[in-house]
Amino acid sequence: MKNRLSILLLVVCLSAGTIACSTDEPPMPSDTPTQTTPAPAPDEDNGNEGSTGDTDAENPEENDNNENDNPTETNMIHVKIGNATFTATLENNPTATALKALLPMTVVMEEHAGNEKFYYLPQSLPTNSYRPGTINAGDIMLWGSDCLVVFYETFSSSYSYTRIGRIDNPSGLAAAVGRGNVSVTFE
Repeated sequence: MKNRLSILLLVVCLSAGTIACSTDEPPMPSDTPTQTTPAPAPDEDNGNEGSTGDTDAENPEENDNNENDNPTETNMIHVKIGNATFTATLENNPTATALKALLPMTVVMEEHAGNEKFYYLPQSLPTNSYRPGTINAGDIMLWGSDCLVVFYETFSSSYSYTRIGRIDNPSGLAAAVGRGNVSVTFE
């Protein structure tokens, strides 16, 4: 009897994990956006609390998402939006390294929630998510394992992200991205 209870408990846990990590359903329960290039928007607060392989620590330093104390040319990229070009400093982590391997790339980023632009990458990147608490204008993060997000407003969030980098001077970023979908080149 005890063995059957253990097996039943294992099946329930595995089923719950599978349901929580399913990619068959869009991440936004409240509205379903139109698909452009190539997928639906993240939840209203810009995240997914149950992403596979993610940790939910409150502090990025506890998750090896180290801030770059000494930026070098190798972890700098340019983000071009219309006529504006921004310099961004990437984190020293596997996620930023994997993204940089995809560059250069030009993508159409979709608008979401009046504070971010997002794009679903064609492949998953390594994750080490945490709950930042405050999202800052200029933050470049990964939601889940394949959703690249550029934030152009500062706000509070309880959702989890993997830090990729940050636009060094986000002044003018909100004006550059505008209100709708926008073409962005990362190089």
